[in-house]
Amino acid sequence: MANVTLRKKALANNKSSLYLDYFPPIINPKTGKESRREFLGLQLFEKPKNDIEKSHNKSTLEFAELIRSKRLTQIKEKEYGFKENIIYNKDFIEYYASIVDEYLNIGSRSNYSTWNTSLNYFKVFAGNKLQANLLDQNHVKKYRAFLLETKNLRTQKKKLSRNTAAAYYKNFIFILKKAYKDKIIEHNLAADADYIKEEETYREYLSEKELEKLWNTECSFTKLKHMALFSALTGLRFVDIKTLPFCNIYSDIHQGHYIKVREQKTGNLYNHPISENVLNIINLQTKENEFVFGTIAYTEITKPLKNWLSDAGITKKISFHNFRHTYATLQLANGTDIYTVSKLLGHKNVSTTQIYTKIMDKNKIVAANRIKLNLNEI
Repeated sequence: MANVTLRKKALANNKSSLYLDYFPPIINPKTGKESRREFLGLQLFEKPKNDIEKSHNKSTLEFAELIRSKRLTQIKEKEYGFKENIIYNKDFIEYYASIVDEYLNIGSRSNYSTWNTSLNYFKVFAGNKLQANLLDQNHVKKYRAFLLETKNLRTQKKKLSRNTAAAYYKNFIFILKKAYKDKIIEHNLAADADYIKEEETYREYLSEKELEKLWNTECSFTKLKHMALFSALTGLRFVDIKTLPFCNIYSDIHQGHYIKVREQKTGNLYNHPISENVLNIINLQTKENEFVFGTIAYTEITKPLKNWLSDAGITKKISFHNFRHTYATLQLANGTDIYTVSKLLGHKNVSTTQIYTKIMDKNKIVAANRIKLNLNEI
């Protein structure tokens, strides 16, 4: 008959460590070998000197006995076994880091950077180690409050923006869901989590006239000019543009000109129709490299982009990603329905695309011009 016994091992400095002794031995999933011991990370005072140490011993023994009883029940009911017993004692920080590392292997560098930063904020909150079996709903609530109040780790001058806090908290909730699925934590702590609601942000865009003005303005980095207009005419992100190979450009009588795109952010693969203007920009590129626009890092374009916009007399706050916003907004302005725009942008849900309808709401524009007054001298 299976049995689990609570035992202790003598340590230095008048202390002993508590562990569970399994009979018969159970396979340890980490080593693949038989094992009879599971150390609990709990210690007792061998010779308690005062009431505090006696109280510590009593509460620790009670807690250890609860674990022993639970382990025995799990074994007898054959619901979990040794694997889950050990997993519940896994370091949650280490588990979080392992998920982040996956993004370095399967996702984009920028996506990995966001996840890694979210991990760093959780480390500031919880420390470098946190046993998964100690994680509870209180941690979830307090971490939410922490993100809303903490300063930006990079600058240490102002609070983390609400939208950034929302993004990091969303990452944390994702880790909790996965941890529950992987049986790293016993309860689904994400089920009752109160998400941080993001503040609406205005997505700046450029008009057709401004795009034409930019095209006719000299840029110190010609490749940047080509990539920016390419984004404004296709809606593709910088990371997808810089990794676009010549071999992914097609043309046939059914679909016309199009490019095959595998989004770095989502992994989605689809055919993306392109216009004659886009094809002409592609034809301006030399075919010395596998990729249409060669190999360019985002850091190479930030300063030239700022100078180019300034030389064109454009004072709007524009980053490279705003050219993607421009594509979405101009498509809606020119009558393309929101479902088609959503597909062109590669959005999974049309709700993501609806943010652009707030920028270009034709009904509001028409309504604003319905009231007309004949005012003297105006």
